[in-house]
Amino acid sequence: MTDYQTKIDATVYSMQDEIITFVQKLVQSPSVANDEGPIQSIILDKLESIGLKAEKVPVLFDELKSHQAFNDDGYSPDSRFNVLGHWENNGGGESLILNGHVDVVPTGSLELWDESPWSGAIKNGCIYGRGSCDMKAGLASGIFAIKILQQIGFKPNGNVMVQSVVGEESGGCGTLTNIVKGYTADGAVILEPTSLNICPLHSGALNFRLTIPGKATHGGMRWEGVSAIEKTHVIHQFLQEFEHKRNAAFKNEYYKSYVYAAPINLGTIQGGDWHSSVPDTVVVEGRFGIFPGEAVGEARKAFESKIHEASQKDEWLKDHPPIVEWFEGQYESGYTDPNHLFIQMITDCYSRSTNQAPTIKGVTYAADMALFTNYCKIPAVLFGPGDVRQAHAINEYVEIEEVLTCIKIISNLIVDWCGGSIE
Repeated sequence: MTDYQTKIDATVYSMQDEIITFVQKLVQSPSVANDEGPIQSIILDKLESIGLKAEKVPVLFDELKSHQAFNDDGYSPDSRFNVLGHWENNGGGESLILNGHVDVVPTGSLELWDESPWSGAIKNGCIYGRGSCDMKAGLASGIFAIKILQQIGFKPNGNVMVQSVVGEESGGCGTLTNIVKGYTADGAVILEPTSLNICPLHSGALNFRLTIPGKATHGGMRWEGVSAIEKTHVIHQFLQEFEHKRNAAFKNEYYKSYVYAAPINLGTIQGGDWHSSVPDTVVVEGRFGIFPGEAVGEARKAFESKIHEASQKDEWLKDHPPIVEWFEGQYESGYTDPNHLFIQMITDCYSRSTNQAPTIKGVTYAADMALFTNYCKIPAVLFGPGDVRQAHAINEYVEIEEVLTCIKIISNLIVDWCGGSIE
């Protein structure tokens, strides 16, 4: 174990109460989409308190809408802002971005939670609450990695930038803003919950809306009408078959642990307006998973073709086909070569910090990483504390020990990637 490793480990141990308290503070600040201002102020204050050059970066749709990766998420086009913290070190070393989003998904039914979704409660070595896993603990890990290194007197040769962004859950407008404004580096860690697996590739996801027509009539004469709900079932069956065939044909060693690398999910369904009427319309919204390397345009064509094929096999739908719309999040897939030096370096940092070999794998969800790999053309990786199965879940939580371990690994990565010394 290097001298740096020993000092990092000891300092993380001595500061664990402060780390836990900060994660709790973030969880206790509700930050659903369009309401991220208060938590961003907390982040801004924290970055300034550790001596970083901190700034607010407005998220303005007028500056983004011409970019091919822009998604209008339906929220405010001009009132949200990112927060950046710059640890400026011009010693000629490699630079690094530590990126995390503060927006969280809705809580769902409050009655299903054991405690308030914003409690930040600690039980059995875990911090509970919406956003604890996805991904406030990850963002806190990046911030405290810098503070740990400052505490031991380390100064990197390269710049380190913390990016606290909005809008990730609904399309990525926050990170895209930073990219459009020219904020980049030689590498990026997106501190998403990966259970500390090293994930240099991720699938994409395209939000879709299907409007499926029927023919209304009285429920007592339902055979005279056409139920849009029943026709939705027809479409759903075809999509399940499509999902299975697509994924069966996809072979990638980094996805061998998953049933599907690019799932298709129906997330919402609305139909009918009276219990005793045959419904004439159903609107279904969902997400269409796309594979690493699969072009968005080609994926859309494949989906639309499958809907057309399904319609042609149904007497009603062939003359009354569903309408396909693409809306909000249109997430591209992201890829960094697992053999890239950047990935090898974080792998080595993991091994030194844990005395174990890491798992390198792809993930089935979309993330802001693709914006770095596809438009900044830099190596990037998803890596952070928390099990993604807890993300968006009732009684969401993150394990404290994973947070502390993540801080150690990111601290070591800064040392190795950026270079530097103890002053």
